[in-house]
Order: sequence, then C-alpha cells, then structure tokens
Amino acid sequence: MSSRDQFTSKIGFILAAAGSAIGLGAIWKFPYMAGTNGGSVFILLFVLCTIIIGLPILIAEFMIGRRGQKDPITSFKEQAPGKPWYLIGWIGLVACGLILSFYSVVGGWILSYIGRAMTFSLTGNNVDFGALFSDIIANPWEVLLAQAAFMLLTLLIVQAGIKKGIETASKWMMPLLFIFFILLFVRSITLDGAIEGVKFMFIPDWSYLNGETLILALGQAFFSLSIGVAAMITYSSYLSRKENIVNSAVNVATMNIAISLLAGLVIFPAVFALGFSPTEGPGLVFIMIPAVFEQIPLGGVLLFVFFLLLLFATVTSAIAMLEVVVSIGIREKTQSRKKVSWIFAAVIFILGVPSALSFGLLSDITIQNRSIFDFVDYVTSAILMPIGALLTSIFAGYHYSKKISREEMQTSPIVYNIWYFIVRYLAPICIIAIFVNKVFFS
Repeated sequence: MSSRDQFTSKIGFILAAAGSAIGLGAIWKFPYMAGTNGGSVFILLFVLCTIIIGLPILIAEFMIGRRGQKDPITSFKEQAPGKPWYLIGWIGLVACGLILSFYSVVGGWILSYIGRAMTFSLTGNNVDFGALFSDIIANPWEVLLAQAAFMLLTLLIVQAGIKKGIETASKWMMPLLFIFFILLFVRSITLDGAIEGVKFMFIPDWSYLNGETLILALGQAFFSLSIGVAAMITYSSYLSRKENIVNSAVNVATMNIAISLLAGLVIFPAVFALGFSPTEGPGLVFIMIPAVFEQIPLGGVLLFVFFLLLLFATVTSAIAMLEVVVSIGIREKTQSRKKVSWIFAAVIFILGVPSALSFGLLSDITIQNRSIFDFVDYVTSAILMPIGALLTSIFAGYHYSKKISREEMQTSPIVYNIWYFIVRYLAPICIIAIFVNKVFFS
C-alpha cells in the first residue's frame, strides 16, 4: 500500500473530483452554449454524451490513477515501463499549467465582480454591466491584482495537502454550491414568465438536431468532466483501493449534469421572464445575468450569491489543475509541497499575465486572429485535451488486459463489456471527430 497522502473518505474524493469537473464549463460555458444552440436539443445531446462517452473515459482515468498511486508521469512509467505512455502525463502537466494561466484570469474577474456586487447590494444603484465588464478587463492593475488574489487563494488550499486542503475545501464548497444554486433556482423560477425559460430547456426544437450540435454537445460533455488533463488521474491516485471507481465516476458525472441543469434553470427562466435573449454568448454570465438580477427584488444580494458560487466552482477546478502540476513537482520527494506549490503558482501567474492583459494593453496582439487569451484557450481545449483523452482511452482499452480492467472496475459483466467497447472503439472515434471539427472547421 502506498504511503502517500490519501482522501479520508469516499465522499471527500467524490466532492473533490466533482469540483474539478464542475467549474466555469458547467456554470459559465454550458448556459451560453445551450442558449446559442437551441436549448433543449443541445441539453439532451449533452446529457447523452456525458453518460455514453464522458463517463467511460472518466472511469478509465480513475482506473489509471488508482492503480498507479503516483503522479501521472510516474504512474504511466511504472505501468508501462519502456514505453512512451508517460507522455500522457506530460500533456496533462502542460495543459493544466496553460489552462490555469488563463483560468486564473477569469477567477480574477469573478473576484472583481463580487466586490462590485457588494457595492450594488449596499447602494442599490443601477449599473451598466456591459460597460463595467469592459472596464474591468481593460484595467491592467485591476486584472493583475485580481488574478494574483485568485492564484493565492488556490495556492493556499493546495499547499495544505489532500486531507487538510483540497478535501476540506471541497467538503465545504460543493455543498454550498448546491445550496446557493437551489436558492437562486427557486427565485428565478417564481418570476412571471419564467415558464418560457423552462420550455426553452426541456421542449425540443428538433430543427437544431444536426451534426454540428452533436459535435458541440459532445465537446461540452467531454470538457466539462475535465477529461484529458490528468486531473482525474491525479485525484484518483490518492484514492484507496477499497473504493469502487465505477460508482465514484457515476456520482461525479451525475453531479456535473445536475449542476449544469441547475445553472440553466437559474439563468434561462430569469432571462425569458425579463425579456432578454438567451443567445448572448460568452457574456451571458458577466453582462446578462447581472442585468437580470438588477431588476429583481433583493437583486444585489442574489447577484453576490451567484458570483460567490461561481467563485467556488472556479476554485475547485483551479485547485485540481494546480495539484496535477504540484504532484509531479514533488514526485521525487526532494522538495516540500509548500515550496513546490509556491514556485509553480508563481510560474503559472506569470504565464497568465499576457492573457490578463490581452483585453487591454496587449489587445492589439493576435495569434491566428485570436487574442492571447483566446489562443491559449484554443490550444488547450482544441489540441491538448483531445490528444490527452484519446491516448488515455487507448491506453485503458488496449494496454490493460481484460483481467486487469475487470479487477479494477469490480462491476457486472454487462457494464464491463459496454465500458470496454466504448473506450476501445467508440470513444476514440468521437474524440477524433471533436479534434478534427475544432482544428479544421471552427
């Protein structure tokens, strides 16, 4: 048995893993993707893709991590000695570092909005949130200080370790996330005209049922589970061998779907009730939602709660990405967790500075017609993550013998055979489809 730090309970692991998956993808990206792609049909395809494709790959990552009981690079080296599978770990390291570099920028925006929401709550003054958002992202000092504050918050949690840091934070943040969302859902659904938003989510407009919507829904399911960046491999390496990885993966996927749907049920009923359009795109959270809450009784308080839960979701994802990097940095045990955490957090902050300034001082600099922020997002989501997930699926489906994977899964023959077919054949085909679509047709 490994002497490494471990999660103290199954629920601690599930909440931490769910926190890694439930981030900006579920609360920020899912609503605007659904809003711009027909609502109900996109949501239906997203749920199906999460269950059919995302869940089996998630199980594969749990299997690799729990079996290895080491950081991603060492785990692949020991499970496949003499073969280059350890490159999956390096892909995860690079992807997590780059994602966190711009993720921390968005985390900083959220911190800025929390401060503005508190001011709005106290004064009751009307705010032009479109102009506010533009002012925040263009102000170099505000974005850098906010980014630094977000990285510091993430760092303090990770340096405390698995039990005292990540598990404890997740046990507090994830339940509060659900509670806050339910409170906001109750308020949103009781608005006059809110039923139109519910219909938008659950009554299909079959004209949107096409290949493009399927690819987009598959991509959303894929990325919302944090697949392909070694985060789940890292977390599951701290999991006891006694835990059932299939049940844990089902719980994580279920929580991810639930939060995504709750996000929609908070946003769309309010948007329709107040006469806004659901097709606002990425600005839906930072511009449209504050404008919605501004017109609701106790809107300032609700706006503060909304951005607080968005911060929780962002932090739980950020600590997973930093943990991947830190776990690799301390694999030889020659450096303390605290020292390595500070070093890598500083490096990632510096890497994120160009992204933070890409809407202000560096707004004139573009790469392939993309801002620096958008280019880093594109490289990670369109290239590194699909490659990492594809290789992970192939490793689990072809490197492991059926005897090994059966022993790790501890499930019924029917469930195992379905999983085996998906990770060996169906998932690789779907991942390649996402990759080709994003790289050549987006």
